[in-house]
Amino acid sequence: MFDREIIAEHLVKRYNGSVVAVNDVSFKVNSGEIFGFLGPNGAGKSTTISMLTTRSLPTDGRATVCGYDVERQAGDVRRLAGVALQEIGLDPLMKSTEMLVIQAQLFGMSRTQAQKRAKELLEIVKLSDVTDRPVGKYSGGMRRRLDLAMALAHEPAVLFLDEPTTGLDPASRRDIWAEVRRLNRELGMTIFLTTQYLEEADELADRVAIINHGQIVAAGQPAQLKEQLGGDAINLTFADDASVERARKQLSDMTNRTQVDRNILRIYLANAAAAVPAVISRLQQTGLQPSSLTLTQPTLDDVFLQVTGQRFTIEPEAEDKVA
Repeated sequence: MFDREIIAEHLVKRYNGSVVAVNDVSFKVNSGEIFGFLGPNGAGKSTTISMLTTRSLPTDGRATVCGYDVERQAGDVRRLAGVALQEIGLDPLMKSTEMLVIQAQLFGMSRTQAQKRAKELLEIVKLSDVTDRPVGKYSGGMRRRLDLAMALAHEPAVLFLDEPTTGLDPASRRDIWAEVRRLNRELGMTIFLTTQYLEEADELADRVAIINHGQIVAAGQPAQLKEQLGGDAINLTFADDASVERARKQLSDMTNRTQVDRNILRIYLANAAAAVPAVISRLQQTGLQPSSLTLTQPTLDDVFLQVTGQRFTIEPEAEDKVA
């Protein structure tokens, strides 16, 4: 029985000899794991998945999928991997059953086997009641689910999902999340998920790697990465940067970790709620009065800010909502 691991070792991708899209990226995805690969637009997520799925050759380094080298054994990788890319390549004039039958036959199934598989997949992704419509009449969420079914046509051992919920409304996004969980739980499928939605990685992934400017800047279980920030946060908003800096100095002996995010000072404490009165008292002693105070638990956004010094942002076009 082959393994279902994905291993990247010092992957590098250069374009035109000088533009470095991925720079010395290494990680291991364990069999049966959901692995979240997250970062902002242009960070190197899609380039990495392109190399792992044999669509693009690494400039340097190596990678294996299910034990097969992505360069020397590309055919074996394609046979064992399902891929749903960021751009949905569905013929708007065809119907879902036709597309799935053709996809399954391309992987060696007989027409009878392909028809049976198409029916199974349409039930799995909850599209069996709209098979009479051409795909061009589907909503955005329905097209995403059909694209997922196409990736599953040949019963792959590993599944690559490149930003599968970008542009979807919250309800459609959660439908995709539920299906990803089910595939992983019931089939033991290894799933490599790229996303720019931090809550998506937090919700789904067993482990994550955060990539920024082509390099991995943090990796681990989401809970562990957040715990490293030092507990819950007290968020203090001030009128100006000078007040933020004064407050940071005044409170420095109360915490081992602080973050400054524009005019907000964030201090991490093991028992943040209980420490609020002491924090307010200390600030009042020096005449500082925050305009607001809130308590929050650490998020992956806070992790990104800590390791990069920048707040995680999503491109506006990625938030166009389609049902």
